[in-house]
Formats: sequence, C-alpha cells, structure tokens
Amino acid sequence: MPVSVPCVVRRAAGAACVVLLLVAAAARSVAEPKAAQPGDPPSLTTTIVYLTKDYQEPPPLSLVDKEVKDKGIQGARIALEEDNRTGRLLGQHYDLLEALLPANGSPVEKAKELLAQGHGIIVADLEAQDLLAVSDLPEAKNAVIFDVRTSDDLLRQEQCRANVFHIPPNWAMRADALAQYLVWKKWRRWVLIVGKSPADQGYAAAIRRAANRFGAKIVEERPYAFEAGQRRTDTGHQQIQTQMPMLTQGVPDYDIIIVADESDVFGDYVLFRSAEPRPVAGTHGLVAVAWHRSFEEYAGTQMQNRFERKAGRIMTERDYAAWLAVRIVGEAVTRTGSNSLDAVRAYILSDKFEVAGFKGQGMNFRHWDLQLRQPILLAGPRALVSISPQEGFLHPKFLTDTLGFDLPETKCKLPAAAATNGSK
Repeated sequence: MPVSVPCVVRRAAGAACVVLLLVAAAARSVAEPKAAQPGDPPSLTTTIVYLTKDYQEPPPLSLVDKEVKDKGIQGARIALEEDNRTGRLLGQHYDLLEALLPANGSPVEKAKELLAQGHGIIVADLEAQDLLAVSDLPEAKNAVIFDVRTSDDLLRQEQCRANVFHIPPNWAMRADALAQYLVWKKWRRWVLIVGKSPADQGYAAAIRRAANRFGAKIVEERPYAFEAGQRRTDTGHQQIQTQMPMLTQGVPDYDIIIVADESDVFGDYVLFRSAEPRPVAGTHGLVAVAWHRSFEEYAGTQMQNRFERKAGRIMTERDYAAWLAVRIVGEAVTRTGSNSLDAVRAYILSDKFEVAGFKGQGMNFRHWDLQLRQPILLAGPRALVSISPQEGFLHPKFLTDTLGFDLPETKCKLPAAAATNGSK
C-alpha cells in the first residue's frame, strides 16, 4: 500500500519534512517490489507434485454419466495455469510434476523418490491406505500433503496426520449439511438404507451422528441385501422394480429415505421405486457435495465453462478438490514470497489465509484436524437445491464449523507444533 506522509511545510520544518518524504519513498520501494518485466527469468520456481494411481473404480450406475479416467488431474492442470498467470506478474513460476502410476504402481516408493529429490509439496489423489502410508514416511515428516480424494472420517479423527491437509468435505460434514436442510424442512423421520462396503458403513455412521446432533430420528435402518443382478439386460428394470418396494415396505411412517451407497451399487434405483412416495437423499437423490455440475452461483458458471473448454467434460468433485489444492499453494507462495515448506504450512494455518472457491466466502483450514472449512452444496440430479450451513445454525467463530467435527468433538491429536495458530 502507498505510504502517505502528511507534510505542512514551514520555514522551520521544511528540512525535516523532506527527510520524511525520502523515508516514505524508501518504504514504498521495500513494500512494493517491482512487477516482473516481460522476458525476465522467474526469481522463484515452485514444483507441485500430483501423485495418484490407476485405482479400479466401478463404472457409473447410469449410462447418462460417462466413465471418466482423468478426474482430479484436470483440475490441477487448470489451477496451474491460474497460478502461473499471477506468477508472471511477480517473477514466479509453477510446475506440475505428474506422477500418474499404473494399477500395480507403488505410491510409497514413488513418494520416496520424489521426496529425495526435494519435492515436498504433494497433491495426493490417493485412497486412504496409500495416503497414510505416504504421509507416515520419515522422509515426509515436513512435507505438505493435500488430500484431494478421501471423505473418510477416520483420517480426520483417530488417523489424522500433521502433514496432511484435507480438501474434500468428510462424511460428517456431508451428513451434517444434509441434516440441517432436512431439519429446516421439518423432515425429521428418516429411513436409512445401508450398503455393504466399508465406505457405505462410514457414511451411515455419519448419518446416525447427524440425526442425534440435530434432533432427527432414524425410524428404521435396513441393509441392502440384494445382488445387483443383470441391470442392463432386457428385463433388468423388472428385477429392480420388484426389489425396491420390497426393500422399503413395512416401515414406520417416515418423511425421507437416506441412502448410504458410496459404492454406487443401488442408490439410483431407490428413486421413484419405494413402497411409499417419498424423496431420497444421501449418496443419491439429494446429495451433499463440494462441487456439482449444476452449480452456477458466485461465478460458478464461469468456472464450469472454463473447465469444460479445457478438459472437454464436466468438472467433478475431485477436479474441484485438486484445483483448490494447487490454488492454495499458489496463494501461499504469492502472499509470502517463499516456497519453503515451513513458510507454506505456516501461512495456510495462519489467520491471514483464505482461498476463494466460488462459494461466496473465503475458505480456510481448521487447526485441530487440518480439514478445509467450506460451504456444502445440496443438489439434486439436475439443479442446486440449497447450500449449508442453513440459516439459524450458529457458531461463535465460523458458521461452517457447524458442519463436521468441531474442536470440542475432535479425536485428532496433532503435535502442538502442527497447529501453529490455535485461533482457527
């Protein structure tokens, strides 16, 4: 900012005023470094690693959703362009080192190699087991790792790590965002249908917690016990049309069905097939997500269009998380003028840090579990329905801390040095 020095020149004070003006000019030269000139080499180069593996993922339940093989990395590439657009003005440059491993690749061995080369800023598109293994490497003790894939509550609770910052909302945040809206609608009686996978069970646990937290009641819980069957044969719809009423009949009166189907086995088939005409929410129907193809508020349309022009497809939630991670690095380096791991970590944990994410407010990290605070979108298949936190759910510091595990609830025990700013 320009330094302003009021100066009333009198014959007795003229010399002193000149001195003050010279001091102010010197201060300006320190506080406002010259912008980089075209053709100047960058004075600071930051390498961001994108580490992922070709995990086997189930195909989409519906042919409407096309199988996407490059989730995440496309968001990182677009964010890199944005970082470099700003960096060119300041003499800074950013590189994205893409470590895209095959299905039989070892993220741990690759991480060791990259860390030995001095690359300590890592965007980790890894499943939980690999994420923990990488973060627990002795070489990664001082690394700054951004988790852009998981929603597992355990990774923010008992299995939290001091070097892992979580970008996607966890299951507790998603469940609380949904519960706030359902309670606001006075839909307090829920039927919960749970799949078989560990992820399904994890999300269901978050739903139970949210019901207790916000005064809703799960009137009945049922497991999904049917086999998926040949849903794409000539008579597949008939099998499903028979299964779903059987699954949902004979329960006490209820307002809504909550589906816990993170594995995407049956959730879409509950819609319009329940024994009673009721809405569906959870992992299908009305969903709580960080990003959705229908979102267009707060310049979201411009972000969606920019991504589609570059990637040739819609922006997924993992693309958004990876985009945010790379933008966070750019924000930290720009503001501090340093790309040292200590400087980046200290800044993103400080009161000064916030990152814009097209949600109408700056977002920052909780110091107790390194989870990114953020509003959660509630969307149907084709349109935004609402955004949580909902009106009336209050918090003394951050309204977004009404979503997920607040400080008094956390089971994460980070070393004192990891949380450099206890006010957040």
